[in-house]
Amino acid sequence: VVAELAGAVQTAYLAKERAAVTILDAGCGTGLVGLQLQRLGFQLIDGFDLIGEMAEKARQTRIYRHVTGGVDLNGPLSEYPNASYDVTVCCGVFTHRHARPDGLRELARVTRPNGFVIASTRKSYAEATSFEDEVRRLQDAGLLMPALCLSDARYYEENAHYWAFQVLDKARATGERL
Repeated sequence: VVAELAGAVQTAYLAKERAAVTILDAGCGTGLVGLQLQRLGFQLIDGFDLIGEMAEKARQTRIYRHVTGGVDLNGPLSEYPNASYDVTVCCGVFTHRHARPDGLRELARVTRPNGFVIASTRKSYAEATSFEDEVRRLQDAGLLMPALCLSDARYYEENAHYWAFQVLDKARATGERL
């Protein structure tokens, strides 16, 4: 679903061809989302995962330009400059409390203005962590705007919400640190 949303966002909002869209697969795991992104025509995909062995499996798919292990979304993504990607996808990270909701702020930081952050949140995670409160804070701060939410959609044994957030220009224009 996350890869399909990336395709829909590219078609509807981004002026670039899919092959030229830069994507960060945050929490790439073994590369399953990256494989689906490639199937849809995306070619410029980077990834990171907290677990080095998972990142190595993603690297072995040979679809990523760069894959880094040991990257924790609970802290600053210091290896990733501001506004580096057109789309950042994050599937599975906001589902089992691997990352706090404020990690969404870092994903917005590394995504270009008018780009998109696409994430899945397990329903129980969203409720237990007040994910939607963080979304409102980021929206009120002028950093992100929810463009789409597929509520209670399928996600393994428990339903999830799939989000597409547009990164706003305001923060970049004012020079604020996300």
